[in-house]
Amino acid sequence: MRVNRSEAPAFRIPDQINLMPPEHRTLAGGIPLYYMPSPSIEAVKIELIFPVHYSKAVLEKPLLPFFMLHMVLEGTTELPSEALDDFFDFHGSEVEVISGYERQGLSLLTTRKHLEKVLPVFRSLFTSATFPEKSLARKKSQKKLSIGIQREQTSARANQLIRAALAGKSHPFGYQATENDVDAISREDLLEYYSFGFLSRPQLFVTGNLPEDSISTIAKSFEDLPLIVPKNDYFPVSRTARHREVEKKDGALQSSIRMGKWMVPMAHPDFPALSVFNTFLGGYFGSRLIKNIREEKGYTYGINSFLSNLYGSNYWMVAAEVKGGHGAEVIEEVYREIELLTRKPIPEEEIEIVRNYLSGALLANFSSPFDLMGHFQQVHFQGLDLSHFSRQLDFIKNFEEKDLKATAGKYFEAGEMQEIIAGMV
Repeated sequence: MRVNRSEAPAFRIPDQINLMPPEHRTLAGGIPLYYMPSPSIEAVKIELIFPVHYSKAVLEKPLLPFFMLHMVLEGTTELPSEALDDFFDFHGSEVEVISGYERQGLSLLTTRKHLEKVLPVFRSLFTSATFPEKSLARKKSQKKLSIGIQREQTSARANQLIRAALAGKSHPFGYQATENDVDAISREDLLEYYSFGFLSRPQLFVTGNLPEDSISTIAKSFEDLPLIVPKNDYFPVSRTARHREVEKKDGALQSSIRMGKWMVPMAHPDFPALSVFNTFLGGYFGSRLIKNIREEKGYTYGINSFLSNLYGSNYWMVAAEVKGGHGAEVIEEVYREIELLTRKPIPEEEIEIVRNYLSGALLANFSSPFDLMGHFQQVHFQGLDLSHFSRQLDFIKNFEEKDLKATAGKYFEAGEMQEIIAGMV
């Protein structure tokens, strides 16, 4: 049978998606270990992730976790900084910092061949870092420079302002670090936090093609970490009425706009419909906002909207860099597109495009075991499992327009919307 190569093969959304969860075990010290096998791949990835503990010290000196994490690779009691870099390079390995508002840690990417040699050195980063003064001074100088640059960039400044508007300026998510916060950090602070504020409630994630004895070696390497038991800390965000903040930047040629509001967590029954509605609005390159703001009006090269998780909930945001002076107009156009999507029929062709796009994008997320582990972490930290993605695919295949409109009508009202314009106004 001859294949007609002038015609694309028919597209078909699969009936279901079967994702194998990682193997779970608990180490002797109480640390949960999740192992995702990766047959035929020799690379090994180990991630040790901790919740950020907002102790009194961190609240007084917010940059403590940042500097502590970025200083652990500056040397241990066994290897100074250059020797440590050379060791990992020689063994084809890479250590990366995991740093966020909720979680922090370190990851190791190595090979099965070098795992046994590299693992003890990676383990030492959690207990034997030395935090040399000279390296700290260099890191502090770099951070000050970064803060100064971000203050001059309208996009970075808009990000700071929208976080503060959503969570409050005193909330860890909304706090804006200054050069004074950098100056406040000392080596003694880092040692104190490293010893008594870092190693709390870790989770270990391992991906690789490993025999049982290698997994056992990894488990034994971390089961005796000197863990601490911190007090529970929780920082609720305050929902506020609609507010617009405009910050003029002399010399700016564009306006950075941000719009945002709190939504519902991923586990909420309305979340799938919210996610799909967001795709129509600004979640892909054929979205309503792209067609309006980029293609029709020419105000920007790109505008997008997205949902993101923080502290067990989700916030929705629109972000764009637009021609100077058009920020307020673009914000009003976003409201207009929300209104049109909510009130007027969506063409069947557009529905089919979005349905196919979301199906393909979802399936593409699991092209490797490393991707699968990353998405397992995404749902795991929200109290879900990989069956979430099966339910997501089922909703994408079967959603009806009326479901999207009803859900959008509940959550996209302007009453709690936070609006930012930074730059040229």
